[in-house]
Amino acid sequence: MVPVHDFSNGLLNPVLAYAMSCLGAFLGLRCAAKARAHTGFGGANWLILAAVAFGAAANWTMHFIAMLGLTIPGQQILYNVPRTIASMLVAIVGVGIGLFVVGYGGGGRARLVTGGVIASIGIACMHYMGEAAMVVPDSMRYNTLLVVLSVIIALIAGTAVLWAGNQVLGIGATIVASLVLGILFSGMHYLAMAAMIMSPGLMSSMSGSTAASFVFPLVIGISVVTVVLTLAISLSPTEDEIRAEALLKRQFESGFGADALRAAPSPPGAATASRSVAQPQATVPASPAASSRRAAAHAGPLRPFPGRVERAFRRARGQTGE
Repeated sequence: MVPVHDFSNGLLNPVLAYAMSCLGAFLGLRCAAKARAHTGFGGANWLILAAVAFGAAANWTMHFIAMLGLTIPGQQILYNVPRTIASMLVAIVGVGIGLFVVGYGGGGRARLVTGGVIASIGIACMHYMGEAAMVVPDSMRYNTLLVVLSVIIALIAGTAVLWAGNQVLGIGATIVASLVLGILFSGMHYLAMAAMIMSPGLMSSMSGSTAASFVFPLVIGISVVTVVLTLAISLSPTEDEIRAEALLKRQFESGFGADALRAAPSPPGAATASRSVAQPQATVPASPAASSRRAAAHAGPLRPFPGRVERAFRRARGQTGE
């Protein structure tokens, strides 16, 4: 059996890998929380960003930061580029499908389990595809028991991601959940690495890129983008502020619509109909005295008249003999 050193740089790689996993999980949880505060395409966009954070930052970048600390004495480790990129895409797609199943399914235990299984498949496939992307002159096999245990941890991690993404609120709770998810992601990785067994054997050909020329720059780029996005989202409005703004916008739009409806002119047909209904009433003659009495009744008792109106009223009374 060929010796494999997972901690050739001491605790540097495990600590950095765990920190990156926690940071990616924090970013993913914040995006999932913002998705709950939006509807339609706005919520979908936040869920996609959460899937990228969980898949690419919390898992894939963590995985390869830890892999940079792996060495095989006397051998150079290369990485197959297409397989390495595919492992990241599998993680993003798997977690993304799980997030959409839970986020747009109205909750429920059945949907949580279904989405958790899909997300865990993506996480587990990413780890083992990432190991399979290694190009070494030795043959690779696995300890079945450790593989099963790592997949169980992946199942727990995938379900925990979806539950936390649908339930956790507030910065403090998000930080705690991120620390727990970082332990699950990192634990699953190192258990999967422990399951890998290298045996002497010659490969017919070796093709790939070194860690310094491919993996390391990609890891640094994703890490920087993750940090920038985390800072930007942390300074953006919270989910409560987003809901309050949406409610205020709906109230404004409904009030504006009601005002516009009241200010709108009546249709020509309606005015014609009202005039035609009112015309028969206008043909009934009314005596000046009756008109005066109606005017006085509407004016109310003991209400003083202006001089001209009062004289007209008295004149009408004199004509009728009242």
